[in-house]
Order: sequence, then C-alpha cells, then structure tokens
Amino acid sequence: MFSFRREVRYSQGSREKIKPWGEQMSQSDPKKLTEFEKYVLIDKGTERPNTGLYTHFKQEGTYHCKQCGVPLYRSGDKFDSGCGWPSFDQEIPGAVTRTPDADGRRTEITCSGCKGHLGHVFHGEQYTAKNTRHCVNSVSVKFVPKESADYRQAVFASGCFWGTEYFLARLPGVIKTMVGYSGGQTQNPTYEAVCSGKTGHVECVQVIYDPKVVDFQTLAKVFFETHDFTQADGQGPDRGSQYLSVLFYGSEQEKQVAEELLKVLTSKGFEVATKLRAAETFWPGEEYHRDYYERRGETPYCHRYKKVF
Repeated sequence: MFSFRREVRYSQGSREKIKPWGEQMSQSDPKKLTEFEKYVLIDKGTERPNTGLYTHFKQEGTYHCKQCGVPLYRSGDKFDSGCGWPSFDQEIPGAVTRTPDADGRRTEITCSGCKGHLGHVFHGEQYTAKNTRHCVNSVSVKFVPKESADYRQAVFASGCFWGTEYFLARLPGVIKTMVGYSGGQTQNPTYEAVCSGKTGHVECVQVIYDPKVVDFQTLAKVFFETHDFTQADGQGPDRGSQYLSVLFYGSEQEKQVAEELLKVLTSKGFEVATKLRAAETFWPGEEYHRDYYERRGETPYCHRYKKVF
C-alpha cells in the first residue's frame, strides 16, 4: 500500500523558455536532478516495482537518458516481462555500457554518454527471441514520442497539478502530459502569480493522446474518478481559486460528452462542483513542477483513484 504525505512546494528561479512538446527531452546535469533521480542515476538506487511511469507504457517513440538526453532504447524493443520495471530486449547500438557488479551476480547497465545508472541486464530468460532483458528504472529515462498529426489534446484541472498529472499520464494512449495554467487573464503566468489568486488561472494538465487508443470520454472519467469533484473551494487541503475543478472542452462534441458525464454523476446523487469551460490558452508550468511524483519516486497525497462510473 502506498503511503501519502503532504509535500511543500518551492520555487527554483525564473521561468524557462518552453520547447514544443515533441522536443521536450531532458538535457539535465547532476545539479538539476531531483534527490530521487540522483539516488537512482548517480547512487545506483532502484525505484519500487510497478511504480514507474513507463512500466506498462506502450507508445511509439524513443527513451532517452534522463541525465544527458542520449537516446537509449526504441519502443519497438520494449516488452512486458511482468517484472515490475520497463523491459527492453535490445538497446540502441553503442548507447548502453555493461559492467559486472562487484559480487559477480548481476550486470549493471549505464548510459554510455554520462554513465548514469539505468538498471541491470539479464540473459537466458526466454522472454523474447533475443533472450535478453534490460531491466530499466523509469526515472532513469525520458520518453520522446513519435509525433503524429492525429494526436489530440485535452486540458483538465482538479486541484494540485502534480496529482492530476500522475494519474492521467499512466493511461494507455496518453502520449505526453504537461502541467500548467489556464483560464486566467494574465499573459505568461508564473506559479507564484497564480498562487496569489489574482490571475484567474487554475492549475491544470494538458494531455496529448492518441484517439485510436483512448477517447476523450475515458480521459474525462478518470479525471472525475481521481479527485473530489464535489469540493467547491479547492481540493483537499489545497484551498483557493487556483485549485478549482474545471474541465476545459475543445469542441462541441467534447462539451456534450462532459455534460453527459455530469448528468450521470448527478443521477448518482452527487452535487458536482466541476465547471465546464471552453478551452483557453494553456501556459506550460515551470520545469520543477513537471513529472513531480515520478521524479521523486512518490505518490500523490491528495489524489486517489475511486471508481464512480
């Protein structure tokens, strides 16, 4: 069972220039890694099984080193081994270095570019024809999707965007998520400005998804099932206008889907506080807010899944 605890948010300097979402791969140095990322990549630690973002991830693209950005694995070489960590049966040639552990029992794999710890490699298990399994920590890598004009986007606000992103990012068919701000009147809002309650923005998450795998209704259902949509003044201990529950629809079809879901919730006796609003400008959040729980090896303190539909 996961343990939940409240985290204190902090600021780390000025807002960075945001790249297009398809180009946002990490180019970090050790000084910019989170403590948990340092624990895995530098101190050779291991994330808990079945907690990593990419364990059951199946989208097309490449996996890059979280520390230096070097491409390491292709999605076509990823398979489900059931071990609790992402598994690949082949690396991109020259991208991974193998080093026997001191006890001689296992073989460590590291990024050939920066020597960051990835995990271990095993042979002879007969999972695939290549008979090789690279057991990789999710937090050691960053997925870069194969771009497609068919991808769509949706924006949801359900309190602290850390928890909202955590659940939506794990849905099959979700290509990428980005925390940010929407619904306000200020251009280029910062976290500090939004927290003042004077900009009109809410913390939200932009979801890039493949409609051939997941539809808007499924995304919206998970949105409702992972926060308290009856709370009108925030979410849990986070109170204020920036934490309100809002579903931003991008078309009349999405609006109709959302309205139907509200009717279902009302018929079940819920007093729904969620607002439906036409999609507005989405402003990406600061880098230190992105993939917050994934980068720390933790789980949300104010968002939990509860089946409603």
